[in-house]
Amino acid sequence: MPYSFAWVCKDVVKKLQGRDLNPVKRLSDAMKFRQFEILQKNPQSLFWKSEDTPVGYSLLQILEPNCPVPEPEVSSPIPLKHNLSWKLKANAGVNAIVEGSASTGFVQSCVYDIEVRCTSIPDSKLESLQNRKLLDREPSFVEDCRMGIKDLYVVTEAFEVTKDAVLEGSSSVELSGKVGIPHLVKVQAEGQWQSDRMDSVPIPKGAVVAYKKKQLAIENDTCAILLSAKAKKKTFLGMLQLIPTSYNETIEIDWEINYISPIGKIEEPFHLDFNCLQDEVSRKTWELSMFSKDVQDVVFSNLLPMLSDREILYDLMNMLELDQLGHMDGPGGMILDVLQQNPWIELKNLILYLLQALMVLSDTQLSLLAQSMEKRLLFQQRELVKSILQPNFKYPWNIPFTLQLQLLAPLQGEGLVITYELLKECGLKMELNNPRSTWDLEAKMPLSALYGSLSLLQQLVDA
Repeated sequence: MPYSFAWVCKDVVKKLQGRDLNPVKRLSDAMKFRQFEILQKNPQSLFWKSEDTPVGYSLLQILEPNCPVPEPEVSSPIPLKHNLSWKLKANAGVNAIVEGSASTGFVQSCVYDIEVRCTSIPDSKLESLQNRKLLDREPSFVEDCRMGIKDLYVVTEAFEVTKDAVLEGSSSVELSGKVGIPHLVKVQAEGQWQSDRMDSVPIPKGAVVAYKKKQLAIENDTCAILLSAKAKKKTFLGMLQLIPTSYNETIEIDWEINYISPIGKIEEPFHLDFNCLQDEVSRKTWELSMFSKDVQDVVFSNLLPMLSDREILYDLMNMLELDQLGHMDGPGGMILDVLQQNPWIELKNLILYLLQALMVLSDTQLSLLAQSMEKRLLFQQRELVKSILQPNFKYPWNIPFTLQLQLLAPLQGEGLVITYELLKECGLKMELNNPRSTWDLEAKMPLSALYGSLSLLQQLVDA
């Protein structure tokens, strides 16, 4: 279904236009982002964001008992509606579908009608929770995060659905003429072919669709809430992050230092330029290559079918981020079995690195990556992405560039279409059979995640 609960949440954030407002990604997590819920971040890369993972505890559950709890402020209900329907009719001459020409018709619609209300704790009321003592016996997740130098956050504002609602979507495709069905059999039929599809997603009362968070800072046995987003601290104070620069060298970076570029000069922080991205990805790829061919084959063969289901990828990533080796059916379970039989930390972090990169990409890109793996296009695609990132990484504005023709040459027919769609989904303005394009700063993170994904997947293919 092109429209999903995650899509509704993104649309709600656009409509509310709230600063620092985050959409909830999964319906199954919609009840886990309520007021005071604790979220964990376990980033494996400096160049793309990791998901906010609910740890299953509220802030009030880890603080000393009997501390005063601020009363939340609740807004009036906010009605939000969306009703989109569009039609397309045209003559098409796409070789992958039709030999000759065909008349095509496409109709798609999406409807939702929800009502939300905001439950928030203003900064002035959060003061009563500042520097409160933690429980004498802290929950295991706090100890795990302390050892893993992970950051913790607390939900301070949540937009909840006030009554049950339904997201409804429908699509209809009609082809007439000499029609061939791609990817199945090379058969053509003269006449008409039509496909209709209707989907609905129930959104229950109380589901959180968007939230704001603030970082926690824990020192000794007390916990504070960082009220300012500009306060660049780690949750567990005094920790230094190790930034890899090569296979055997690291640099210690104090994350409380703020970097300010000279006025009028394009300059990245020295640990955030393209060379650092390349070093990070190369190191991860090299570490993955150190595992046996059998291990890499199992990861590859089970990851491939998972690319068609973001929910399964998310479930596996969630278990690894929370350091849980629970039970999973299907290919995710096979990967967990491999993790239990091999050095847990090293292989776990490599798979988590790859999963976090994949989760930055869209569902369309995940599907295209699966096709690229099967068609052995990853190496050419990685070099093409590198050729875009390397010269444009430092530019914070739109700038035209030209794709290198020698990198496009090996990509013919369907491979070229797949590759262009991968790049377009990152936010680049591109046209098929036109090497000219435009760099967009918004494409920087998804392109970086695509570069990392292609590199590690290529290693798995080559194993």
